[in-house]
Amino acid sequence: MKPMMKEPMDYPTADQLTAELERVKYQSRFGAVLRSTLYTLIVVAAVAVLVATIWMPVLQIYGASMTPTLNEGDIVVSLKGSEFHQGDLVAFYLGNKILVKRCIAGPSQWVDIDEEGNVYVDGKLLDEPYLKEKSFGDCNLELPYQVPDNRYFCMGDHRSTSVDSRHTEIGCVSEEQIVGKIVFRVFPFGGFGKLK
Repeated sequence: MKPMMKEPMDYPTADQLTAELERVKYQSRFGAVLRSTLYTLIVVAAVAVLVATIWMPVLQIYGASMTPTLNEGDIVVSLKGSEFHQGDLVAFYLGNKILVKRCIAGPSQWVDIDEEGNVYVDGKLLDEPYLKEKSFGDCNLELPYQVPDNRYFCMGDHRSTSVDSRHTEIGCVSEEQIVGKIVFRVFPFGGFGKLK
C-alpha cells in the first residue's frame, strides 16, 4: 500500500490576513455604532413620550366650539400647571373626552351674561377681542352665577354653538379635570406660534 500524499496547504497571504482583519474590525465598529444609535433613539423617544404626557400634552382639536381661535384639526401643546387666569385656553377632561375652552372666571367670582351675549365678571364687562360674535348661547344657569371653590367657569369662543360652563351638562371645571393650559399651536404651520 502506498502512503497517501498530503496536498500542500494554501496559507493566506499577509495582504489577505490584513484585509480580513479590517473587515472584522469594520463589522464590530458598525455593530457598536448601530447599537449606540438605537439606544439613543429609544431614550429620546421615551423622553419625548414622558414630556408629552407628563408636562406638555399634545392635543388635536375636534369640533368648532373654539373658532376662530382654534379650528378643527389644529394640533396644540398644553402646559401642565395649577394656576389659570381669565382668558387662558384650558384643556380638561369631561368623561373620556378632552375639551378645550377659555377660562372666563375663577373660584368665587360672579358671572353674568346679558341677552346680547356680553359677559360680566364681578360686575365688570369682560373685554373679549378673540370673539367674532357674541351670543347668549345654550345657558340653563340662574344668572348671576357664583363659581364654586376650586372650579373654573369656561366658555368656547364660538359662543352660539359651544356647550360649556353655561350649561349644567358641562358645569364649572374642577382643578382635577384640567389637563393643562394651551400655550402653542404646532399645526397647521401657517398658524404656528403662541396662542392668546
